[in-house]
Amino acid sequence: MAAEIVNPRSDSTEGADGVGASFDPAFALHRGGKMAIQATVPVRDRDDLSLAYTPGVAKVCSAIAERPELVHDYTWKSQVVAVVTDGTAVLGLGDIGPEASLPVMEGKAILFKQFGGVDAVPLALATTDADEIIETVVRLAPSFGGVNLEDISAPRCFEIERKLQERLDIPVFHDDQHGTAVVTLAALRNAAKLTDRTLGQLRAVISGAGAAGVAIAKILIEAGIGDVAVCDRKGIVSADRGDLTEVKRELAGFTNKGGLTGSLEDALDGADVFIGVSGGTVPESAVATMAKNSLVFAMANPNPEIHPDVAHKYAAVVATGRSDYPNQINNVLAFPGIFAGAMQVRASRITEGMKLAAAEALASVVADELSAECVIPSPFDERVAPAVTAAVAAAARAEGVARA
Repeated sequence: MAAEIVNPRSDSTEGADGVGASFDPAFALHRGGKMAIQATVPVRDRDDLSLAYTPGVAKVCSAIAERPELVHDYTWKSQVVAVVTDGTAVLGLGDIGPEASLPVMEGKAILFKQFGGVDAVPLALATTDADEIIETVVRLAPSFGGVNLEDISAPRCFEIERKLQERLDIPVFHDDQHGTAVVTLAALRNAAKLTDRTLGQLRAVISGAGAAGVAIAKILIEAGIGDVAVCDRKGIVSADRGDLTEVKRELAGFTNKGGLTGSLEDALDGADVFIGVSGGTVPESAVATMAKNSLVFAMANPNPEIHPDVAHKYAAVVATGRSDYPNQINNVLAFPGIFAGAMQVRASRITEGMKLAAAEALASVVADELSAECVIPSPFDERVAPAVTAAVAAAARAEGVARA
């Protein structure tokens, strides 16, 4: 409502900005923004004011100054996440800048609240320098219980996340990497089960060696996949290539145990799993060479690398990133519950074990309902967030990173 006061809707006619909101419901919905700050305590009279602000607030400030850990009990810190971006890798739009990224960051914030009960604040930064982003977030960190990095391009995103994790004692999580990885693993666990296989029996091929591709490869290895090869624009990421970045050299060190070389099409020959996080198009002829009962997760949005109609000719299970097809690999299934669980126990970080626990919990939600069109729950399944939250909190305690 506050947004309505300062920026009233004018959906019935074209606004002064020349945007015809009346003709496009997306503009109508976004007019004035999608979120606002709301008080959780009343300020109705002088007594309320004296407790919510001065002089009552001074007692609380003094107590926190003496015992800093009380900040979690007497402020919003333990319940709020900073959603941080530089606007360099926004959805499929690319480097559109911080201002243009704000509608997405607001959307992320309301998904945190809707699906995890976690408050979130969008912070779009006017810099693309990794060191400046790191220093800015470190200085803002006292106000937040967690940091969700969002839509920051690779390879800078890897360095930014790693250095923030080293310097902060609150969860730092790059959702484009780890949220995608958790949901992919959950769906793959169920797809393997549906086809009477284990992860260890599968050979996977990932198209895309950016943020999501690297994280998916790492979590699949952690989970015990038989083998996984990652492909970039130049083909299979292998140790014999001389053009690899530092991140890809590391990737080559723990993937592709079979020593494959060549193109994506070469990697797909006989593969059990295709995971697409790159865009582009995979020829049908290459899909046809995959193993029997193959699993195709073509997650580029809005245009999957393999169209579902093509994938269904050859695959036992097909998943995409789109909401209009079954088995949507959607990050919203993971990040709200992961942060809720981590912050519930005041975890100092999000570990690999916590991510694996989140994936297992997510997969278990539909374990008794498995079908080719149901290997992952809907984002609106009310069982999702509680299951992931509880699993992540328990894993944090087991791994010794919980403080409550």
